[in-house]
Amino acid sequence: MNRTARIIGLGHHVPARKVGNAEIEASLGLEGGWIEGRTGIRSRFWAEPDDTLSDLATQAGEMALEAADIDRKDVGLLLLATSTPDHLLPPSAPLVAHRLGLKNAGGVDLAGACAGFIYAMTFADGFVRLHNRPAIVIAANILSRRINPAERASAVLFADAAGAVVLAPSADPSHGILGASLASDGSAYGLIHIPAGGSSHPFAEEIDIAETRMTIANGREVFVKAVEMMSRCSREALVAAGLSARDVDRFVPHQANARIFGAVGKSLGIEDERIVKTIADYGNSSAATIPLSLSIAHSANLIQPGKKLLLAAAGAGLAGGALLVGV
Repeated sequence: MNRTARIIGLGHHVPARKVGNAEIEASLGLEGGWIEGRTGIRSRFWAEPDDTLSDLATQAGEMALEAADIDRKDVGLLLLATSTPDHLLPPSAPLVAHRLGLKNAGGVDLAGACAGFIYAMTFADGFVRLHNRPAIVIAANILSRRINPAERASAVLFADAAGAVVLAPSADPSHGILGASLASDGSAYGLIHIPAGGSSHPFAEEIDIAETRMTIANGREVFVKAVEMMSRCSREALVAAGLSARDVDRFVPHQANARIFGAVGKSLGIEDERIVKTIADYGNSSAATIPLSLSIAHSANLIQPGKKLLLAAAGAGLAGGALLVGV
């Protein structure tokens, strides 16, 4: 089988409400400039009360499908990478597929945290190659509803956004995933988590509301482990593709923290000008940051055919990975 999976459409969407650092710094009693100096974030977008995860995902998917300009009845799969679905049950993906008019597509959610898009792309690439049908990957989160406003480590970082990528079959071997590396480290399982809501700690009347919100136990350890995992997986993906960092046209990392992806870029020998950055204006929307960044970068400066993209992420679980993708 010589088919590959080519990116033919990109899309993104953010809510209308833009939140600057001053608002958060005031609520936490932080001096002006504290957030940007430590994270690289100047602003982020937060959902309004009536916004839903499926709303954001549908908007990003619509933009990507319009760019792809394909018959929607041909799309065979929708993968939705999210940590904040509309409900614990059912999955949100079938609703998004319905709203997008994908009448012949399967749809399922993937809970891969910040690395969710990397995993969803890997699975969608395989589906397109095997079944010779287009697929759409959407990553979306409304993390503002999972922030603990009293915990500085998480309150300053997280944002709401969605990004989408449409993949279609191609006969060109330079398209699609050229090299991949996936990783997990369950020894760090508790570093980033939402304590309540799962089957090991279900919701109950006596649960403290703080247990339903995200907590970061040790920010320094998260930094060290994320840099190591993203750097190692990136090197392994490049080796698998038979390429080096010099061959990378754009490095599109998960926008967790400017210090993290800056350290990864330095470790790989990728100059700052080749790193796609959206964290300053959009914050950290977990799995959505990579497709969001791809779509914004493409809108500003078209990603030309033949270019090679290095995508890398690491987050809660810990789960992470990297992909070398040919456009």
